[in-house]
Amino acid sequence: MAATRSAHTVWEGNLFQGSGVVTFDSSGSIGDQPVTWASRAEESNGKTSPEELIAAAHSSCYSMAFSNILDKAGTPPTRLVTSADVTFVPGEGITEIHLTVEGTVPGMDEAAFLSAAEEAKVNCPVSQALKGTNITLTAKLA
Repeated sequence: MAATRSAHTVWEGNLFQGSGVVTFDSSGSIGDQPVTWASRAEESNGKTSPEELIAAAHSSCYSMAFSNILDKAGTPPTRLVTSADVTFVPGEGITEIHLTVEGTVPGMDEAAFLSAAEEAKVNCPVSQALKGTNITLTAKLA
């Protein structure tokens, strides 16, 4: 069964002085979020950016994929804390995504944890969608 999620943005004005509002249509659980060029390329100043939205999507997707891999290996995690840092360079685009994960996984050694972490990095659906981007990973057991 396929699941489709939707969001939309209303943008007014040109790129550098204009602004927009991102609305999360499917869940409605996240309030409207303002977005500007400055929030993307300079300081966020309380506004979001496409890169922050990608970071949220990637960190949550990675956590789900990693949890599933660990569970299938017979070592379900007690806790995974994942962050994603998405680097945007004006004129170049998104140049890198760095994932960092720390996990509490009873019964798993460091080598197995690192191997499973790498498998999740390669195979999570958001990583798959972003294959053209350099994705790096730092993983450690808590």
